[in-house]
Amino acid sequence: MKKLISLILIPFLLVACQKGEAPKVNNDITQAAFSKAMEKYLASESGQEKIGDSMQTYFRNQQKKAQAERAKQEGKSLEDQFKNPVKVDVGNAPTKGPKDAKVTIVEFSDFECPFCSRGANTIEEVLKAYPKDVRVAFKNLPLPFHKNAKPAAIAALAAGKQGKFWEMHDVFFKNQKGLTSELFLKTAKDLGLNMEQFKKDLTDKDLAAQVDADEKLARKLGISGTPGFTVNGVLVKGAYPVSHFKQIIDRWLSEDPTKAAK
Repeated sequence: MKKLISLILIPFLLVACQKGEAPKVNNDITQAAFSKAMEKYLASESGQEKIGDSMQTYFRNQQKKAQAERAKQEGKSLEDQFKNPVKVDVGNAPTKGPKDAKVTIVEFSDFECPFCSRGANTIEEVLKAYPKDVRVAFKNLPLPFHKNAKPAAIAALAAGKQGKFWEMHDVFFKNQKGLTSELFLKTAKDLGLNMEQFKKDLTDKDLAAQVDADEKLARKLGISGTPGFTVNGVLVKGAYPVSHFKQIIDRWLSEDPTKAAK
């Protein structure tokens, strides 16, 4: 075990070594002598301090390099997507915002996912910031391990058949831990829906098929987690802040909107 630790720490030891403070390493030193010298050095307070500082510096620099590389790759990916945006058919998804908006955001979400709740709040902020230029289309992507997500998706679409999708949408995101049939029925009643029709629509095979189609589309786009978005065909995977969406939207608005894939 000590030999393993010694081998791992060699790069940091070499960085930390200063003349007269750490064991010298050369081709003639034996493994036993080197191990003994290192153990003595590591047992000293100055040795531990220098090794610790060197390790922190090393890992901090590696982290910065990794972040810079990720940013570079993300930037390249973004440029590629602006040149070749994906085509997303809004279809019969519930929408909010002007029909003639220059930018369409397609949101893939799960009512039981806490990150999706954050994403929904972000989209509301985006719509307030761009009341004339942005519309959003909501598509369901219930994750397999969220047992209440798909029933909630169907219930929201059922409410949508009576013009109350977004109201049901808001209630569900505020009650993510209580997505039960009791909540569905109570919310429908509170919204003034025709309860007989709502109960019937909860078992509508067409609504279940719509959710399945949304899931299939998400997979086709490479969206496996939630939330996921397309902004005029530019993918945004995850609950990014408003600033990220604004960056993409502002660029679309400054360019020829006919280039965008809707």
